[in-house]
Amino acid sequence: MTLAIILCYAVLLLLLALALLWSAWPRWLKALLAIGVTAFHFIGYEAVHSLLGIPNTDPLPERFVMLAAVVDEPTPKTPGALYLWVNPLLEGKMVLAPRAYKLPYSRSLHEQINDGIKKGKDGVSQMGTAEVKQGNGRGLGWLTPGHDEQEIKIRDLPVPQLPEK
Repeated sequence: MTLAIILCYAVLLLLLALALLWSAWPRWLKALLAIGVTAFHFIGYEAVHSLLGIPNTDPLPERFVMLAAVVDEPTPKTPGALYLWVNPLLEGKMVLAPRAYKLPYSRSLHEQINDGIKKGKDGVSQMGTAEVKQGNGRGLGWLTPGHDEQEIKIRDLPVPQLPEK
């Protein structure tokens, strides 16, 4: 799949070079085309990173099953981060393939994740909920989607009830 993406970029670059060098278009249109393709490159670069499995910084789903976690504690040189691998829950069922998320480090969430990892090793599945914090004072949150603060809680996954015979 990576080869296909590279070939698509190469074809687009060739078409851009042909349009800029041998077309009779006015200079302003050629400049607009060059700027547009440059902007498209950065958008495509971000999209490719999401395909390669790099942890996503988008908000967590509202309900999820925690599969694994890694804690990168802060040091004087790095701010630290929390990495979660989760499966989203919709109407009590796991719906999509697991996804990796990167969250900013917080001590309280670190403790919840450590407890969840310990219980997970003992065979108790962990689920979480993520709610957007209201009134965080950051102003226009709709301008920066994915950067709203979330209140994340991790607890034991309820045992499924068996149907009656």
